[in-house]
Amino acid sequence: MEKNETFSEWIVDSYGAPEKLAQILELGIFMLFFLDEDTFSRREVQDVAEAMRGIVVGLRG
Repeated sequence: MEKNETFSEWIVDSYGAPEKLAQILELGIFMLFFLDEDTFSRREVQDVAEAMRGIVVGLRG
């Protein structure tokens, strides 16, 4: 089984559909804007948000 198939099956098993996972990831991105100062560096938060956004775009694409 290919990695893409395994990942797709995990998404369906865990979330029901890629769109549901995309919604949860977008909520996570939104939450990142409300982190307390000095928890993480600005660059660390931006890196995480960028990675999450890439996954969202991939799920919807």
